[in-house]
Amino acid sequence: MLVILAAVLVVHVAVTIMLYVATISNVWLKNAAGNWSQGIWMDCTNGTCVNVLNKIDGAQHPSMRAVESFMILAIIFCCFSLMAFIAQLFTLGKGCRFYITGGLMFVCFICILCGVSIYTARFGHTRGTYQAYCFILAWICFCLSFILAILFMVLRKK
Repeated sequence: MLVILAAVLVVHVAVTIMLYVATISNVWLKNAAGNWSQGIWMDCTNGTCVNVLNKIDGAQHPSMRAVESFMILAIIFCCFSLMAFIAQLFTLGKGCRFYITGGLMFVCFICILCGVSIYTARFGHTRGTYQAYCFILAWICFCLSFILAILFMVLRKK
């Protein structure tokens, strides 16, 4: 049981770090030539970066703001879930489940789902570009956060 708890903790920390990297880095989309990349914060061309909201048209501003907000909320709920897990590890009685941690992780999962889905629908279909590593990291975090949320709901402290 201790090995399972340690593995869950390692995966949870990994998800938190990957969420930070996916949100902070500016490599969600790249072009085939490799001289342009776009993230949710900055649009970079040949090493010169400008605010992404200066480059996209006015109709897409609310969508990008929603993506930014959901990704920040995902990080916040992931961190709260990590703190709740550590707190519950020491305060829960034997046989109890990690419901609070699982609930917080489920909210994190929903925030990632909303943010990445909006980005995919509004910005992922630009001609001549492909999704870069931050976009892929966000989808990996989506899958792992769902698995962790279910695991926390089922896992009992022994």
